[in-house]
Amino acid sequence: MRTVFLGTSEFAAAVLRRLASSPHRPALVVTRPDRPRGRGRQLAPPPVADAARELGIELDQPESVNGDDARALIARQRPEAVCVCAFGALIKEPLLSEHEMINVHPSLLPRWRGAAPIERAIMAGDASTGVSIMRLTAGLDSGPVCLQLEEPIRAEDTYGTLAERLQGMGAELLVSALDSSPPYAEQDDSSATYAEKITAEDRALDPARTAGELARVVRALTPHIGAKLVLEDGTVLGIGDARATEATGPPPGAVSFAGEVPVLGCAAGSLELLAVKPPGRRMMGGAEYLRGRRG
Repeated sequence: MRTVFLGTSEFAAAVLRRLASSPHRPALVVTRPDRPRGRGRQLAPPPVADAARELGIELDQPESVNGDDARALIARQRPEAVCVCAFGALIKEPLLSEHEMINVHPSLLPRWRGAAPIERAIMAGDASTGVSIMRLTAGLDSGPVCLQLEEPIRAEDTYGTLAERLQGMGAELLVSALDSSPPYAEQDDSSATYAEKITAEDRALDPARTAGELARVVRALTPHIGAKLVLEDGTVLGIGDARATEATGPPPGAVSFAGEVPVLGCAAGSLELLAVKPPGRRMMGGAEYLRGRRG
């Protein structure tokens, strides 16, 4: 099947690589423009742009995929399907209706429609999640679904480990959908939940919550976004790994530096801070951080 691929993230780049190795290799890849990244804020291409160049596929990085020039370039490929994965920008009419739009979404729709389905599934303590192949429509991930595959969320899963499994599943499921053209079924809107974009508030570890909840926040935001903790002196620590414990610890909101690793007191239980990033420094083990703190 002749395809065009729209995507931006690392997740999407993995799906693109699998698609390119199938009989449905894209004739064109469309992604977002280069953006400033990192501490130096230098312009850098999105992961999908790098993947397209490695694969030798024609690449377009328009300011808007809905613009006349971008739409005309897509139309010239005469795609039988436009495959979309983590594109990161709203696709509007008339582009939506000009082609068959097939979207790879990393959740079991209608649960976790929206921008951060993997993070929200881990934060919520879901036992499982998965991947859905759906037809893209004007609604927020509300289009009909043709294929789904479930994946357990393991106790130790971070965003990084879970996303790696889901991107492989999503890639195979997309190829399967293109191979077999399975029928679509409408979603049950009454069962929908929404995965809102991760905000600064989501990143902050609130000791008014339980240690178990905060440990899930840390795992959900590792390694790509990062949780953070504001100490009593105003220092902001990045938190890269944490473990919930029922052992008696400091009062809620206080941090103990007396043990082998820092420990945050929570509403229920305590949170051991196993990996932290002090301001302006690299991520390090909690024990190493304490040694430096104690001098």
